[in-house]
Amino acid sequence: MTDSAQPETLPTPATVTLGTGQAALTTTNIGYGAMSIAGAYGSIAEDAALQLLEHVSESGVNFIDTANIYGDGVSEEIVGKFLTGRRDEFVLATKVGIEKGGGVGQRRARGDSAYIKEQIDHSLRRLGTDYVDLYYLHRVDPEVPIEESAGALGELVEAGKVRGIGLSEATGEEIRRAHAVHPLSAVQSEWSIFARDVEVHVLPAVAELGIGFVPYSPVGRGLLTDHFSPDDLTEGDGRHNFPWFQGENLTHNQQLAQKVRQIAAEVSVPTAALALSWLFEKAAGFGATISPIPGTRYAKHWNELQAGLGADGSGGTVSAAALEQLEGLAAEVAGERSFNSGWVSGGREGLVPRP
Repeated sequence: MTDSAQPETLPTPATVTLGTGQAALTTTNIGYGAMSIAGAYGSIAEDAALQLLEHVSESGVNFIDTANIYGDGVSEEIVGKFLTGRRDEFVLATKVGIEKGGGVGQRRARGDSAYIKEQIDHSLRRLGTDYVDLYYLHRVDPEVPIEESAGALGELVEAGKVRGIGLSEATGEEIRRAHAVHPLSAVQSEWSIFARDVEVHVLPAVAELGIGFVPYSPVGRGLLTDHFSPDDLTEGDGRHNFPWFQGENLTHNQQLAQKVRQIAAEVSVPTAALALSWLFEKAAGFGATISPIPGTRYAKHWNELQAGLGADGSGGTVSAAALEQLEGLAAEVAGERSFNSGWVSGGREGLVPRP
């Protein structure tokens, strides 16, 4: 990326409403994904993490997304310290539904009512609050009907511990079944230039039902930025577990990402900004309201992401020519987006190979 592509003044995020009726949550149209501050992609000191959250806040963003499994609670604890004395200024999301195991690939999805109700209290304690604005089922438990999980989440709303509920990586059918039990505020799934299976069933479902959509990994876990290098993948980097970042797949996908960087350079924007702008353009076509939640450990990288909101902060504009060039890239990506396709919506919908 050239210096001229580095934004000098960040656009102010627009306000969006995720969900409708009693499930409506109003927040900024970009949020911070706080997995990065728990060491998923490399270490970060707590003081640096708090400074980064302050930078995001000063940039006009009030939406923070974390989960109980990120660093086994570390992310929630850091977010909780950041929120001390100003909890009501932020829309706070966290998640339940992945039970700790032997590391990535050995964990299990768990969505029974007892577990959900147990874990919310642990999350509230770590976050230093008595409620969360949005509580997601992190993964759908194959052994528990989605109606049970949604019912348990709904009971937490009635108890005042949660204001809105959501699902992560749910299929279109699972979304409809859960929404019939208790209205969903949002669905969170991976969506990017490189990962597009949600466009077949998930996005049409949320658009029809008026549910917000929260794309995670909108820059392909760093691939769709100007900064990624295979040399950055240290021994403890969680990306080693994902097929995109393994062996020949990584070499191929890095070359494919270079095409995106070239397109971004042609229009003088950071690659991360182009990736975010692309999401807003595609979401408009589906009639979906979105709030992407990119994550990073660096303020400079955050600035590049937020530049994707465009001059007026509403979501940027990607030229028709750029959209056309980006359209077919997902089909060329080597490897699946998850280490276990059964854990993501596209795997259970038959859109990506199952293990």
